[in-house]
Amino acid sequence: MKKLFTSEVASKGGRSGSVRAKDGAINTQLGNPLDKQSPPGPNPETFFAAAYSACFHGALQNAAKKHGAKLNDSTLTVRASLNEDDNDGYFLSVEILAEMPGIERGLAEQILATAHKTCPYSKLARGESKVELRVV
Repeated sequence: MKKLFTSEVASKGGRSGSVRAKDGAINTQLGNPLDKQSPPGPNPETFFAAAYSACFHGALQNAAKKHGAKLNDSTLTVRASLNEDDNDGYFLSVEILAEMPGIERGLAEQILATAHKTCPYSKLARGESKVELRVV
């Protein structure tokens, strides 16, 4: 394994708090759609969907090349939903919608499946990534 780079983001105040990237690229107040008193703003699922969408779109472009196709004006949409389970816990569900104009449906489905195999966020969702927990 070769680590390519690391991004670092800290949060304060939980879902209704704020997030700030160490490099300053993100510094924003969060909004909590479950709390009507919360100020408007992005929520953790918004950031997750944005990151997954951008990463998966890159994987989709690479997969298209592997299949000998070129994506023109493709759009990748991720819908991330926060769900409550039956044990007083929560989980995310994700929908990935790929628009690939000019690509025949069968080939588009193959490209999508290949991208899902290689995308780091898809690997994380499948439990194929390392997560370390540390108290500092």
